[in-house]
Amino acid sequence: MSSHNPHGNEASPEDDEGGAMLDIDEAAEEIEGDPDAAMDSGSDEDPGMIQEIQLENDSVAHFDLHKDSIFCIAQHPTRPEIVATGGGDDVGYIFDAAPQQPVLPPSYQSSPQPTERKSIPPLFKITGHTDSLNALTFTLPHGEYLLSAGLDGRLRAHKDTSSSSTGRSWEFLAEAQEVEEINWLKPCLHPNHPNTVALGANDGSVWVYTVSAEDAASPLTIVQAFYLHTGSCTAGAWTPDGKLLATVSEDSSMYVWDVFGEAAAAGVSGEGQTVVGLTAADQRFAVEGGLFSIAVAPSGTFVVVGGAGGMAKVVSLPKIGSQPTPSARKPSSRSSTQPSQILASLQPHTDSLETLSFSPHLLATGSSDGSITFLDPTHNFATRRHISNAHDGHAVVELDFVRDTQSAGWLLTSVGMDGVLRRWNTRGVTNAAAGQGLVGEWRGHRGDGEGGGVLGFVQGGGGGRVVTAGDE
Repeated sequence: MSSHNPHGNEASPEDDEGGAMLDIDEAAEEIEGDPDAAMDSGSDEDPGMIQEIQLENDSVAHFDLHKDSIFCIAQHPTRPEIVATGGGDDVGYIFDAAPQQPVLPPSYQSSPQPTERKSIPPLFKITGHTDSLNALTFTLPHGEYLLSAGLDGRLRAHKDTSSSSTGRSWEFLAEAQEVEEINWLKPCLHPNHPNTVALGANDGSVWVYTVSAEDAASPLTIVQAFYLHTGSCTAGAWTPDGKLLATVSEDSSMYVWDVFGEAAAAGVSGEGQTVVGLTAADQRFAVEGGLFSIAVAPSGTFVVVGGAGGMAKVVSLPKIGSQPTPSARKPSSRSSTQPSQILASLQPHTDSLETLSFSPHLLATGSSDGSITFLDPTHNFATRRHISNAHDGHAVVELDFVRDTQSAGWLLTSVGMDGVLRRWNTRGVTNAAAGQGLVGEWRGHRGDGEGGGVLGFVQGGGGGRVVTAGDE
């Protein structure tokens, strides 16, 4: 997985010779220390030094068969207890995340543990990759297939062979390889194109496949391939109706693809197979350092992209033969403008904008600077809350809204490189101090620079159970 964090600051020249001299009073000052503390005369990797790490574990179950970082996690669309993970050990697993043992107390010290808890057993092991698994997705609408993608460029399809599509029995179906490395996978939501997925590759190309076990000659069929990005394709998102696919790249370009030709049939003009195309050649859209994240509004009328320097761009999208859902709200009257219009240019963060998530009324953004910002699309993307220290100074990795069953409102779930899962209340958000709106936090992963952190999570099925993927 790539990292967009800048390098640390180097020492100032004033710290070398010629800097400020030590004051005589300071030279005479005595600083009391711990008499039992040994002086460190070796490196940080001195094998004689013992470092004690104390963890809290609020989880009710765990899965620990991976031998390296877990880079990706996916959840079955109709059976939310079925979860798949893939990691740096070149393998993946499918397992039932519903806890099978009595729930432990809400918090306990993991060293030593009061009781030894067994790991969840796997339902299926994903093999056949020769490099890290970088992306996983179940197909829509019923989760008939699981697609795995790796840094080896392989796309491998697995079929649910269980009765009634319970997701408890799987077998390998087919493989395709057209690129060197695959960065992401996204399932298509179009009702007329089930079991269709899109992927983005390190060479900038974008591919769309349909999976069908009934097609013995070609179980993985290429629907489209696009080649306009000149840098690595870092993220992609389908519109809610599944008719358009939007992708971004490290070259600071964004394209919206007319995958199935429905935009052209509806008279929506564009260049070639795109209905929207913006690059760094347009200075209004240019983001120095590239684009890394993307999300389409629930209304389908605009898309938000995020990138280096905490920058975000908002671009309008065309409507193709259908109206947005009643619950979706427009970003003021400008949502009826022509495609390719840049609606807003924002900088909600000071460092890379890594993750975006929509509720019907808010946009949440998360950054490697450790902050989360709530923006209001209905009022020109005004900032409603900025949580500057949402994850104790560590990068925010992923955000996702979930319905609050008690209040009928929305909660925001966030994870970060501090190894903590947090929930935030979005009711009545205003410009507020850091930490306001925190509903709760759950620990169990290493973090705080201890070789850990959370690299992703899933919370389908109402958000009552969250499954996190750890870097450790």
